Amino acid sequence: MRREKRLYSFLGLLLLLAVVYLNWLPGRDPAAPGGGGLKLPVPWLQPRMSFAGRNGTHFVDADTGAPLYVNGWNSYWLLSSRSPALVSEMLRRGRRMGLGVCRTWAFIDGGPGALQISPGRFNEAVFQVLDYIIYEARRNHIRLILCLVNNLDNFGGKAQYVKWAQAAGANLTNSTDSFFYHPTIKGYYKDFVKAILTRRNSYSGIRYSDEPAIFAWELMNEPRCVSNSSGPHLQAWIAEMAAYVKSLDAKHLVTVGIEGFYGTGIAERLGYNPGDWAASFCSDFIQNSAVENIDFASVHAYPDSWLPKASMEEKLRYLSSWVDSHLNDSEHILKKPVLFSEVGYLQHVDGNSTVDRDILLRVVYDKIYDSARKLQAGGGALIWQLMVEGTHMYHDDFSLVARDHPSTYKLITEQSCRLQMLYKNDRDPDWQCPIQP
Repeated sequence: MRREKRLYSFLGLLLLLAVVYLNWLPGRDPAAPGGGGLKLPVPWLQPRMSFAGRNGTHFVDADTGAPLYVNGWNSYWLLSSRSPALVSEMLRRGRRMGLGVCRTWAFIDGGPGALQISPGRFNEAVFQVLDYIIYEARRNHIRLILCLVNNLDNFGGKAQYVKWAQAAGANLTNSTDSFFYHPTIKGYYKDFVKAILTRRNSYSGIRYSDEPAIFAWELMNEPRCVSNSSGPHLQAWIAEMAAYVKSLDAKHLVTVGIEGFYGTGIAERLGYNPGDWAASFCSDFIQNSAVENIDFASVHAYPDSWLPKASMEEKLRYLSSWVDSHLNDSEHILKKPVLFSEVGYLQHVDGNSTVDRDILLRVVYDKIYDSARKLQAGGGALIWQLMVEGTHMYHDDFSLVARDHPSTYKLITEQSCRLQMLYKNDRDPDWQCPIQP
């Protein structure tokens, strides 16, 4: 009898801890190092969630094999904000719109607030912010696409890796193309990738490589070269790094992070680019995406900045052709899903304009929905980018607080609703479409 009482007391304590843990409101002290909330890193206390997988040309729920089509968003700033309150609020708002995937940066290389202070040296407090982002995403039934380095200099990027190698005595020019081929720099990148993938989350106790709230790893944000002759180096880098990620983590999807520009290898595709300039960055949608260990293709779409002098009608015509071309190539040539991982359009325009700018997003959404109905390669779209109040320092011309733009908010939510009606099995069980059919 005494043994049974002890057992019941122990189980009661565990239950109490679980209730406190799952109902704790994190983020009340944004200044706290590493994030907010109570830490109880017990893996089995985490909400149930399945991995995202791939079956031919479409994403699937890895547990059930059911089709998975994505409506999501970008908030690159989650880590750099270092605010659990802002992270929690952004993820909650995404969930309210039925969004299932958020793409964000998993890097800050060098400089103030760095995650990676120098090669292989990390700021634990910043790492714990990344822990919190992943933990909180799972609690909101949201999966993350985590990007591992930037092509641009923002937040360090490949230029920071080149500087680190130069400081270590490597004989390099200032061209950042050496990022893709120099052994020292490739070693730095691999060490960073290993540190990320093998990290054990301080909030959940789960290794990143075992975390189903991670949708995919993205090798680089918008890889480009300075010289077009560096194309073979980029192609070899993609193959090497995708294989390396898979050697450490066979559970997660991997993508490159390219913008979708066509290279000079297939002349008949060049007409789909927004201009001759787009073929000069040594990336190539088909070649880069065809790498064996790349699970899905990525495409970006910025008709306003790519075609700044075009009329709205011309931009719509171009965007429609751009999306169709990549859907067809992914379905018939690559035979892989394609995710339109950045879809952006200007939010700060003439207030007197009567042009419905949401029509650009609607074009992409309609084509994704049509692809989903046919069980084809259009895996989803992520708007660039969503914010919450207090994140103005991370704004760009394509940023919006969704609830301040009612028509956009409604459009995003409607896309979530109609995808849910097609394939209900992987949706957040606590989210119901708020829009009447």
